[in-house]
Amino acid sequence: MSTSVRRLLALPEWRRSVRVLAGDVDRTVRLARPMVPDRPVEVGELVVVVQPMPATDWRIDAVLRRIADGDGAGVLLPASELLDTTRLLGDRLGVPLLITTAAPLDLLIAARLQLAAPTLDRADLVLATHDALGPRIRTPEDIVTTVHGLLDAPVALLDASGALLAGKLPHAGGVRVREPVPQRIQLGEDVLLAHPVLLPESARPMLWLTAELPATGAAHADIVPPALSVAAAAVQRWLLANRLDLERDARSRAALLGDLLRLDDEPPADLRRRAADAGWTLGGWHIGIRIGTQSAVDTVARNPEVERALHPEGGEAVVVEHGDGWTGWVTFDQEPTADRVRALAAQLRAAHHELQRTMDAHMGVGRPHPQADGLATTIAEATDAARMARTRPESGRFLHVDQLGMAQLLLEWTRTDTFEPAARTLIAPLRGQPGDLIHTLAAYLDAESSIAETAAVLGVHRNTVAARIERIERLLAVDLGHRDERLALHLACRAVTLADGT
Repeated sequence: MSTSVRRLLALPEWRRSVRVLAGDVDRTVRLARPMVPDRPVEVGELVVVVQPMPATDWRIDAVLRRIADGDGAGVLLPASELLDTTRLLGDRLGVPLLITTAAPLDLLIAARLQLAAPTLDRADLVLATHDALGPRIRTPEDIVTTVHGLLDAPVALLDASGALLAGKLPHAGGVRVREPVPQRIQLGEDVLLAHPVLLPESARPMLWLTAELPATGAAHADIVPPALSVAAAAVQRWLLANRLDLERDARSRAALLGDLLRLDDEPPADLRRRAADAGWTLGGWHIGIRIGTQSAVDTVARNPEVERALHPEGGEAVVVEHGDGWTGWVTFDQEPTADRVRALAAQLRAAHHELQRTMDAHMGVGRPHPQADGLATTIAEATDAARMARTRPESGRFLHVDQLGMAQLLLEWTRTDTFEPAARTLIAPLRGQPGDLIHTLAAYLDAESSIAETAAVLGVHRNTVAARIERIERLLAVDLGHRDERLALHLACRAVTLADGT
């Protein structure tokens, strides 16, 4: 660690007995050692002369030059006074020249303790954290409360997306959750520290343990990280223990779902009891949801994130880890109206867009179907829709089976030899135009002429989409408010993009 000559001069032992005769006292001190003849001076070294030297001794000037040549921090001499020429040399070289009437070795010990203080404080905090948390499994809330008491600063636990799970943190959004390394973020005069909590063989943090040190405690920012590492290990122990329970529950839910999907008739009493134990409602009307992923995802660990995203208003959502993604459904007491189904589809599209921030996911949504056999039907529809959504980036990799049915019906027609040339001619004025107008038109029509949804799919501002649609209408001389023209253009876009493989 390091300090400065000025800070050493503020120590009680030094303040009483050390005088500055020359040099810059703001120089950095990295180590303090007794002078040994012929040994090179290291960068940042404070040289302490143990044996008294006469004020006229030429070796004092030689020591000053050695310190200047080695970029040392200064020299401390046992003396009551020195020659003016020596003072002038110290000033000219910028080397702090200190004299003392006290025992130099005592001052050397005080300096070394000052240099070692951060290391000692760090060790004390690590031991205190280890002792406070102990070897037993503790809950996240208990860990956060314990660390908060040790640091006297806001402490929190965040999930993989940065959402708050336990504790309080004024600036939780500052954590870069995609970077799985300990982080130090400067927030004005405050400092935000974040330590990732990883599971074995996982490159992506499951959780983040964070502490925000206010301006008054920011000087300890170099001391706290090892203690956070100890506390993060305690969180990891909880995760591993909790993981066993989660995996057992996930296997049980997946097995129950499999039994429900294989039903050909009314579910037997035992299956109904298992569903009730899981909190699943088999009665009512269900709308199936299927979320697939195109890369390896820990579905058990990320299940809470998916559950939070799927929070429909007026319905009850169930999410089950299933294969390479999640299968779920929303249940209503009564048959949902067409408006309610469209509103739910819009909600699920927004949830899917949010999930895509952290995973490469595609989603399909089924139609409403009643009772237990209807649950299997709507999930099958959602699975088919998700399978098609995976290959349709222009729809944002999201498909509602109500749209899919019409698209499937007309798709065969658009593949005929006579339709494709006509389709290319119809949208030819859009080719070569700035703004990728063909894909904009396809996304706009897939989104049922919604400017907002099209902007979300394309990742641009809604004003940009509106301006592009105006240009498209002008270039094609069409009115997209007319349903026949919309249908013709929708089919043309579909035929051309399928043929081009885009």
